[in-house]
Amino acid sequence: MFKGFRGFLLRGNVVDLAVGIVIGAAFTAVVTGFVSAFLTPLVGVATGAVGDFTQKTFDVGGTKFPYGLFVNALIGFVLVSAVIYFAVVVPVGKLRARFESAEPTPVAKVDCPECLSSIPAAATRCSFCTSEIAARPALPAQSQALQAH
Repeated sequence: MFKGFRGFLLRGNVVDLAVGIVIGAAFTAVVTGFVSAFLTPLVGVATGAVGDFTQKTFDVGGTKFPYGLFVNALIGFVLVSAVIYFAVVVPVGKLRARFESAEPTPVAKVDCPECLSSIPAAATRCSFCTSEIAARPALPAQSQALQAH
């Protein structure tokens, strides 16, 4: 019973997921701290307020609506999203684009006249039925492959 559980825990994807969650939590704390320490006060300077809207309310029929909490959460969400996008998503996208290889060009395919399986156009023998494919003038890729032999 414990052997199976140990095997489950030590599989690569479970360990990777756990590491991702821990790093994500730490990164969230860093980004939230950056937003609350630097960006939210800048919003306050731009709007002429302190940057803390938590005490803002309005009354309707004697009931207070603390809209400031929502405004703070909304500003925090927008700023955290912007920081994550410009500090993580854009650089990682550029890094992936730099290291990804170009897509290989697809090989031209034709049907084998014997078994009708799809084979490369330059093939001289069918990989499915092993019948020899005669050079046909309509297939220049096959003609070039035969001349190379």
